[in-house]
Amino acid sequence: MEAQTHSGNKILVAYFSWSGNAKTLAGQIARETGGDLFEIKTATPYPGSYSECTGAAKQEQNRNARPALSESVTNMAQYGTIFLCYPNWWGTLPMGVFTFLEACDFSGKTIYPLVTHGGSRFGRSLDDIKRLCPQAVTGEGLSVSDDANPKDNTGVTTPNRELTSWLHRIRNGTVRNKAI
Repeated sequence: MEAQTHSGNKILVAYFSWSGNAKTLAGQIARETGGDLFEIKTATPYPGSYSECTGAAKQEQNRNARPALSESVTNMAQYGTIFLCYPNWWGTLPMGVFTFLEACDFSGKTIYPLVTHGGSRFGRSLDDIKRLCPQAVTGEGLSVSDDANPKDNTGVTTPNRELTSWLHRIRNGTVRNKAI
């Protein structure tokens, strides 16, 4: 069965994940919505150690870099709803997610952000999404703390009840186009 939103468009679950937390939650979203899963993956992988990765991420942010991605979404026009899952890196989106958002046309689409974090919640990422995708509707987001383990081990597990409740509210239209 094809995943559909209220308007009949397909659902895309796009995620960027270094530690596996955002990937785990994106998988749950795809299972619960029937959406297509897409990994936002940089052409050059980030270092495997936490401290080296955060250092590289900070350098990218300081340079306002747009790292190349290894793949792009085929036929973005078929999607009306996008769940965007990502970790909070230095107060915002990883720079590879900036690359993804700038490369695609999100006009008329609804983006539901899901951020994993160690205590900083969305940071300024919601403002950055709105700035990068001004013709999209940014729906209510969900922040999930992953502070159980900042290393390369997954700190979140599924099923995540908070995520299920959030998806239920979106499906029932109670947060569908609510601006943040």
